[in-house]
Amino acid sequence: MALNYIWIALFVIGVLVGVIRLIFVGDAEALPQMMDSTFEMSKMAFEMTLGLTGTLTLWMGILKIGEDSGLVNKLAKGLSPLLTKLFPEIPKGHPALGNIFMNMAANMLGLDNAATPVGLKAMQDLQSLNPKKDTASNSMITFLVLNTSGLTIIPVSIMAYRARAGAVDPTDIFIPLLLTTLCSTIVGLIAVSIYQKINLFQKAFLVMFGAIGALVGGLFWAMHGMSNEEMQHFCRLLTSCLILGAILTFILSGFFTKNEKGERMNVYNSFIEGAKGGFGVAVSLIPYCVAILAAIGVFRASGSLDLIQDAIKWVVELFGVNSDFVGAVPVAIMKPLNGSGARGMMLECMATNGPDSFLGHLASVLQGCTDTTFYILAIYFGSVGIKKYRHSVACGLMADLAGMIAAVFISYFFFH
Repeated sequence: MALNYIWIALFVIGVLVGVIRLIFVGDAEALPQMMDSTFEMSKMAFEMTLGLTGTLTLWMGILKIGEDSGLVNKLAKGLSPLLTKLFPEIPKGHPALGNIFMNMAANMLGLDNAATPVGLKAMQDLQSLNPKKDTASNSMITFLVLNTSGLTIIPVSIMAYRARAGAVDPTDIFIPLLLTTLCSTIVGLIAVSIYQKINLFQKAFLVMFGAIGALVGGLFWAMHGMSNEEMQHFCRLLTSCLILGAILTFILSGFFTKNEKGERMNVYNSFIEGAKGGFGVAVSLIPYCVAILAAIGVFRASGSLDLIQDAIKWVVELFGVNSDFVGAVPVAIMKPLNGSGARGMMLECMATNGPDSFLGHLASVLQGCTDTTFYILAIYFGSVGIKKYRHSVACGLMADLAGMIAAVFISYFFFH
């Protein structure tokens, strides 16, 4: 519902500002420019979204191999000491844990809408364990905060959009996004633990935080003393190793898997079966991208977006703070409300400033730093009839804010 009002407002405000420019300034080109922008942005939305098809198809196929080979279940079992601490209400071995991990895996791969179906299934499992059917349980809230914090290991969709926009190195936002989503996820977990009185000093959590600390510390130690060019080369090499390593791990897990008859799994057929869903997911995004980009095009062509950004820039500079990040603020504002809207803002920012500019990089990181809090709460809770959200909104927004602040600082470190 929030996006409904935002979408209408973008068109109405844009046209009103254009009319004002025509009447009081005598700018006869204002309205024609807005009209032209609707066609240009609609075309760009279609081309960008369709260009995502190949990447989504690839990774949904790879994820299907992991599911059929049992690798996903093995990883879920390996993480069970942590998951059972995070979700103490879920009995060991319950199907909800497997679906939760599958949803987390899809989100970690940055597959956007591909994570939704299994996420809804996880919510149904959690609702079956919920004693109060109209009130969110602790497990539901923890699950949704993990979703909204947007932990991403391989930001597939964003890298695909950057490649389509002509970025020299579409993968250069890999490490910044990993660090940013770690920040939002940790803050989200801390917020949940405070509300639900979860002891984060248990062994499973300490091991997790220790591993995260070692990862972050190791990255910064490895990059210490590097020039910007050397840092980019290092990140590109590390990204390549991790992505190719992940693909190879999934494929080999399928190759060495045998059925009850001792026959090896057909890895290729499994990939094809999963990949079939990639095209459907990509095509389903086209209407959303066209709708929001057309509205943003009118809003920007009218000069309204520039007025808002100038106002924010003036306030930021009033406090003596560097204001170069302001151009990407619309992505951060839209992100908690709707993923399509934020994606549209990111694409528009890259189209206007270039994907390899500071703002192009920052918009990409902001797009991936958290997930769409209000949208996820509405869809997931609505699917099982939850009306009382309890502390889920507060925890989700705290994770969002942490991710956005981290995105700005980390982007300055890597790209400014």
